[in-house]
Amino acid sequence: MSNVRYCRDPRVGRPEHGCTSVRAWEIFDSLPAVRVAEITTGRWCGRELPTGHPMDGALAESGWYGKQFDTPEHVYPLLFADERGTIVAVSPRRVPMSLAGRVPSRLLRPVRNRLSVLAPLLRTSQPGARLREIEYRGVTSAAMVYDHLPIIDHFRRLDENTLFGVMDKRGLAQPYFFVLER
Repeated sequence: MSNVRYCRDPRVGRPEHGCTSVRAWEIFDSLPAVRVAEITTGRWCGRELPTGHPMDGALAESGWYGKQFDTPEHVYPLLFADERGTIVAVSPRRVPMSLAGRVPSRLLRPVRNRLSVLAPLLRTSQPGARLREIEYRGVTSAAMVYDHLPIIDHFRRLDENTLFGVMDKRGLAQPYFFVLER
């Protein structure tokens, strides 16, 4: 997405460059915790960190923009940008997450190209997650807990404007890494 600033941290690099899951875990585990109170409200632009995960490319191809934190109790975990650049909050309950990683990411581009038409079916005005501090891999840090899906996104701080995240989804065999920037 052309409107996303890329992380300047050399440990993570640009989205077209990936790393192994082992290296991504090394980076994640080396980073400091971030507290819920430190996560600034507003929209955060997101990008995947390719690690060879079956979902690599799926969010980018579908038009994923990032996440929106209004308060710790009001989080919109899935923001998408349509073909005109309009940002839409999408209900996680309306996204077939079970297909993620099973459908080739190139097949998701038509969804992005028709998001403005599909938006009335997918859009939500209700938050779909909450922020909590959760211990994960030995560190208590901010995490985003989905309301209706078995998913927790755990965050660590890269810098004051950048979070490094890993999606912890029940049944997911491999970790899925991403970066959020405000």
